[in-house]
Amino acid sequence: MQLSNAEEQLMEHLWKLEKAFMKDLLESYSEPKPATTTVATLLKRMIDKKFVAYNEFGNSREYYPLVKKTDYFSKHVKGLISNFFNNSASQFASFFTTETNLSASELEDLRRIIDSEIQKKKK
Repeated sequence: MQLSNAEEQLMEHLWKLEKAFMKDLLESYSEPKPATTTVATLLKRMIDKKFVAYNEFGNSREYYPLVKKTDYFSKHVKGLISNFFNNSASQFASFFTTETNLSASELEDLRRIIDSEIQKKKK
């Protein structure tokens, strides 16, 4: 299951805060802040989708993510590679490195990351 753009934005705040009450979530947004009712609706949908849960403290709810950020985006990237690049990580890497105008320094950083992963896999 996927999150909408608005839900992803709220989830970003929740991942950053780790646990948060409604007021904390609202404060984490820059201006113009969304309405409390909007955030409440998004949270309800995210709870229904099993991305968020909460603990109750009297009349207050402290929300927390059920899904790790890395897990969510890893699944997204895998879906992207599958749907748009014929399930080929090489095609994805080729597209990413040629179409995103990366600097030589950024490409060198990518090479170091890839080389490091290759060394781990060889062990």
